[in-house]
Amino acid sequence: MASRSDKDGNSKHVGDAIRELLKAYHIENKFDAAAVVASWERLFGKPVARHTRRIFLRDKVLFVELDSPSLKHDLSLHKTRMIEAIRQEFGATAVGDIVFM
Repeated sequence: MASRSDKDGNSKHVGDAIRELLKAYHIENKFDAAAVVASWERLFGKPVARHTRRIFLRDKVLFVELDSPSLKHDLSLHKTRMIEAIRQEFGATAVGDIVFM
């Protein structure tokens, strides 16, 4: 069952209820950041994940530290596509930019 009725007969999707709870506790951004970081390998593959040393999200900017200068260059060429993949998965406001270090 995707929704549940409250006392007034209104129904709410479980995902929407969770989002409201995260907003109420002011932890929505931390939740989104953790989800993006946790999905890095699934979204961009094991070869990229193997060369990723650190990854974190701050103020809608995803910082990715890589151990390969050539991979850093290659990924910078595909930055727009990577941002779109993240936005498709997590919403339009999840990530505004990616910085490869």
